[in-house]
Parts: sequence; structure tokens; C-alpha cells
Amino acid sequence: MQALYVYVVAGAVLAGFVQGLSGFAFGLVAMSVWAWTLEPQLAAVLALFGALTGQVIAAVTVRRSFDKSVLWPFLLGGLVGVPFGVWLLPHLDLVVFKLCLGVLLVLWCPAMLMSQHLPKVAFGGRVADGVAGAIGGAMAGIGGFSGTIPTLWCTLRGFQRDTQRAVIQNFNLSMLLVAFGIHVFSGNIGRSVVPLLGVVALAVAVPVLLGARLYIGISEVAFRKIVLGLLTGSGVALLASAVPALFSRS
Repeated sequence: MQALYVYVVAGAVLAGFVQGLSGFAFGLVAMSVWAWTLEPQLAAVLALFGALTGQVIAAVTVRRSFDKSVLWPFLLGGLVGVPFGVWLLPHLDLVVFKLCLGVLLVLWCPAMLMSQHLPKVAFGGRVADGVAGAIGGAMAGIGGFSGTIPTLWCTLRGFQRDTQRAVIQNFNLSMLLVAFGIHVFSGNIGRSVVPLLGVVALAVAVPVLLGARLYIGISEVAFRKIVLGLLTGSGVALLASAVPALFSRS
């Protein structure tokens, strides 16, 4: 039990710092640590709660503004996707879960790193924004990964940095609130999990603020390299764990 708390704290501290630095990615970082030892359903709930806690802290400490006309397609799509993600979570296989998460990290992070060199996507309009939001909503229900696909999509869209950050942070906060509420009312969060939620909340608070403070003092290039490099390494580690286990089944 003591080892469990150590893993939970380690994942929450690291993920909280990255979220404070980048504005998203708590679930990805936390799950790259927790997926080694925690059951996927427990890890997903903790990641979701940790990501929500970090977004609430950011909402209280950092004033944010947003363009409603840009944000609403993402929100509508996300509200459709969240229930699907919550429904999917109990049916996840641990090994396949690690494999999918690892592939996501390995493919998504280098793509984000190189996205400034990719042509801007102009097709799809608000419908495409809604689809990106729906995928983000589903991933919020699975484990608090709401910002992954919308962030990449906003980057490919060529949104200005301030516009993108405002959209993603408001989208994340909304989706995580909805997803956590659904988990609570559906009975997916038992009493035994409550102490771990408290541990995550305490472990996240300071690292989120430290990450946000560091963000002010570093360049955009350095910030992208630090966060995406860390996430890519986490994805490789997950694949190294999942692939041998998958082959052993056959």
C-alpha cells in the first residue's frame, strides 16, 4: 500500500508540473507513470481528478479570456464525446491500454514538435473543430486526456498562441468537470478511492504553480522541447512494457 502511494504522488507531482508549464497534458504524463502499477480504471479516475484539480487551480490563479465563437464547436463536440469515454473505460484491457497510450504519445508528441513546419489546415470549419472536441471529450472520460487532440488540431489550424491556450484551457476545464461528474453519479468512484484523490490533490497543487511560474521565464521553443520530449520518452517506456506482454499472449 505504501508503494502505491509513492507511485501516485510521483505521477501527480510530475504531471502537475507539466500541466502548469504547458496548460494541459496532466493525464498523459500521469498515466505514463501510473499505468505500470495501477489498474487502468483507477489510474484513469486519478488522472481525471488530477487534471481537473490543476485546471481549477489555473482558473483561480490565472485570469483567462476566450472567443466564444471559436470555443463553442469544441465544447459541443466534447459534450457528445465524454459519455462515450466514460462508458468505454470499464471495458479497457490493461495491456492494450498501455499500447494505445504509448502509440498516442510517440506519434502525437513529435507531430506537435514538428507542427510549426506543417501546412495550416483550412478545411472542415466549425464541424471539424467539433469532431476534434468530440475526440477530446471521449479521451477526457477515459482518463483526463481532453487536451491532446484539440491541442494538435488548434496548432494545425494555425491559431495564435493566446487563442489556442484560451480555447484549450477552457475546453479542458469544461470537459473534465463533466467527465468527473459522470463518473461520480455513475458510481465509478468508490469510497476506497477517496483517500487517493486527496493525495493527488495535495501532490498537484504546488507543482502546478511552479510549472506556471517557470513558463513565464522560458522561451516557447524551450517549453515545447521540454514537455514534448518528456511525453515522447514516456510513450516509449509504455510501449516497451506493453509490446512484450502482448506478444506473450500469442
